[in-house]
Amino acid sequence: MTPTPLMDFTVDKSTNTIHVKREFDAPRDLVWKAWTESEILDQWWAPKPYINKTKHMDFRNGGYWLYSMTGPSGDTHWCRADYSGIVPEVKFEVDDAFCDSEGNVNEIHPGGSHWHNAFSDFDGGTTLVTITLTYKNLEDLEKIIEMGFKEGFTAGLENLDQYISTIQTAQSE
Repeated sequence: MTPTPLMDFTVDKSTNTIHVKREFDAPRDLVWKAWTESEILDQWWAPKPYINKTKHMDFRNGGYWLYSMTGPSGDTHWCRADYSGIVPEVKFEVDDAFCDSEGNVNEIHPGGSHWHNAFSDFDGGTTLVTITLTYKNLEDLEKIIEMGFKEGFTAGLENLDQYISTIQTAQSE
């Protein structure tokens, strides 16, 4: 793997989309598990110092993930991700939105987004995750960027790098 993993983050305001390409120094099955199992997601999804906690997860077409991110001052933000289009170790899609602790979507924050996540083998045994997030309108896209999505998501992906490194070290011992 290259010293710095591939990370490409672009915003296309003409289509209300964010495109992210991110390389991970791990085989696809490990990266897939990290994105689809709540016990692992809780270890990396929230940017530090926030903590992620899953309340419910049913990773299947028609299932959903209900989770919260809690900050050091106790502020808690709830989200719901409804799954579709799952092809194991290849892709999955989610409709993601802010919600209350019971999973009822709210409109206090920007409206929801649609995520298309694709997983592929990449250079020298690494995995490339390609993500396209689509927003309903430009206002929602601009609001999520203003809220720090790029910085927060990038930090979460770096947490995933740390998780992968820890797992691979433990497996080699």
